[in-house]
This record gives sequence, C-alpha cells and structure tokens, in this order.
Amino acid sequence: MFGVVPKNLWEKKIPADAMNRIPMQARSLIIRGNGKVILVDTGIGDKLSDKFKKIYDIQTSAVSMTERLEPIGLTVNDITDVILTHLHFDHAGGSTAIVNGQVTATFPNAIYHVQEAQWELACNPSVRDRSSFILDNFMPLLEQKMVNIVKGAEIDFFDGIDLIVTHGHTQGQQHPLINGESGGNQSLFFCADLIPTSAHIPTAWLMGYDNYPLNIMDEKDAILSRAIKEKWILCFEHDPVVAAASVREEKGRAVIDRIVDL
Repeated sequence: MFGVVPKNLWEKKIPADAMNRIPMQARSLIIRGNGKVILVDTGIGDKLSDKFKKIYDIQTSAVSMTERLEPIGLTVNDITDVILTHLHFDHAGGSTAIVNGQVTATFPNAIYHVQEAQWELACNPSVRDRSSFILDNFMPLLEQKMVNIVKGAEIDFFDGIDLIVTHGHTQGQQHPLINGESGGNQSLFFCADLIPTSAHIPTAWLMGYDNYPLNIMDEKDAILSRAIKEKWILCFEHDPVVAAASVREEKGRAVIDRIVDL
C-alpha cells in the first residue's frame, strides 16, 4: 500500500500485523437529492472465495449492501445510480451478487456509470492488472443493459456533481466532486485510489498498485492544490479511521487541517 516508502515511516501512520497487512476500509458514499439516490463505489462484495479472503484477511461480517444501507433508511432497490470510480475488485465487488445461483445486479433499479478507458482496460487487462479485475463484478451489468459508459471528465454530470478523471493509479479512474457552494457548504471530493488514506497525502507516498507513479504524483499535486484553494473536504475510501478531512498548506506541502465526521 505504500510502495517504496520505508516501512519504518509508514508504519507510524498505519501499523501492520505480523503478516505485514494493514487495516483498511472499503468506504462507499451515498449522495441524495433531486430525485436521485447515488452510490459511489460498492465495496468488496461477498462473492470472493475463502482462499482469497484468507490472503487479505477480508472480514465479511455485516458487509452486505443490505446491511450497509439499512442504518440510513435505504434498501438496494432505492439506489438510482452507481458511480464506480474504477473496476478493481475492492471498489466494484458489491456491484453484483449471487441470487439463486446466478450473478446479477445488486441494485436492480440503478444505472452503473463507468469511464470508457477503465471499461476497456478491465475487459482487456495487462498481466499486471489481471488480478485486480473480476469479470463477475461488472460483465453481468453489461448483459443486463445497466451500464452507462462515460467518456472523460464531465461538468454537472448530475446536478451539483462534477466528474474529475485521473489515470495515474489506473486508466479512467473517475472521482465525483459534490459541489457545496450553493448551500454554503464545502465541496466534497471522493479520492478513491488517488489518495486512498489520509497517510497518502504526501506527494511521494504512493501505492505499489499505482500503474503510473509519476503521473499520479502530478495528479495528486493538482487535486491537493485545488482542495486547499477551494477548501474541499476529501473523502478517503480506504482509511481505517479517518473518513474525511480538509487540508491546508504547510511549508509548501498539503497537510490535514481538520478531520471531518461524515
């Protein structure tokens, strides 16, 4: 998760277990308004084999979408749209579920939005990418005609939501920016794997999973610069503790200003 960053540095931020694994979340975001109930990313799902779950120590208790949505008064039938930042198994695994022995859409009334570049990569992955994409997480959605292929960044993708696209982690990763100006609130940016945890805010703190390290450093700098200037809230999908935070500049670099409770 921290690539070439020395362990004696990153472990101060997120301690590892005896097998060098760190705790992480698979955090999703719900956006409600204007007749829409939008889900951003669907977590890891419950279709993985026991062997796979053991390797990563995946805790699958109380992770079904029904259990995750119930506390906020929603069901899988209420979701109108799913924005998938990208199709890696830990971001798109909950998009489908096994029902009566068949893999089908978890959210039967939703349209799933995916970037064109990401869809093409997921369908034709390189050797490096192959293990990150599991066809059962997204191909049934195409067969059921529930996929909207998005071509690049879009302003007002939905009313009040812009899409920002990055390519450093994986081609065609899309990030919703929920604009808060009209209501006097701060805008919120969903970092996904551009900045997976708050520990990854420093420019050079990258993951070994990032396909294009130099590109992602430029992308992070651009996003963080804008986040500081426009006072965004950053939502961290994988941080085990910090769900969201604002950032400020200190000695020429971005640092956490305030932790936000979502």
